[in-house]
Formats: sequence, structure tokens, C-alpha cells
Amino acid sequence: MKRLTPKEEEIMGFFWMNGPMFVKQLLDFYENPKPHFNTLSTIVRGLEEKGFLSHEAFGNTYRYAPLVTEEAYSKSTLKNVIAKYFNNSYLSVVSSLVKEEKISVEELKKLIDDVEKKSNPIK
Repeated sequence: MKRLTPKEEEIMGFFWMNGPMFVKQLLDFYENPKPHFNTLSTIVRGLEEKGFLSHEAFGNTYRYAPLVTEEAYSKSTLKNVIAKYFNNSYLSVVSSLVKEEKISVEELKKLIDDVEKKSNPIK
């Protein structure tokens, strides 16, 4: 899956939260000074070219809708980070979180317990 710029992620967030919209509706999510309509339109068309949005024609305007779910994008992003920075090692990720004290030993034990319960359900 292609990567998104921060501005593209922001706009996709509006679509993920609100569903199909016209570009003009995106302007409502911004405070003043609002971005120019043409700027948003260009970004939205780029998102469509990347396969993140589709459109439906309504007269001479388009209503855009997300093709990629937020969950699918998040999973893809996580996989890319793990591949790029941790040599595809999920163990390295967890080890790094423990070393940086971003996850406690107690939380790690709970995670292990949860995983074990899911992989060994009682029959």
C-alpha cells in the first residue's frame, strides 16, 4: 500500500470519520484561514489516483468515498515501520518498547497471557 503524506492522512481521517463527502464539505473541518478549495481538490484527486478514494458523479461535481479502511492503512503502516526500522522482527519491536520503558514488564506479561489464551482456547 502506498504511503500518505501528513496532509493526505489528515484528509483521509475526515473521510474515515464521516464517510462519502464532496470536496466542499472538507472545508468545514478547517479553521480560518481555510485551505483553498483547489488545494483540497488536488489532494483528493491524488488520493483517488493512489487508490484510497473513489468518486461518484453528481452533475458536474464528485462525491468521494474511502476505498481503504483506516484499520487496513494502520496495519500496512505498522508493517512498513517494522520492516524498515526493525528488520521485519516483531520481537525487536517489543524488545525496543521494553528497553525504552514504553511498555512495562507487567503489561508484557499480560500481553503474553492474552496471546496464550487466544492461541490455546479451552475446548
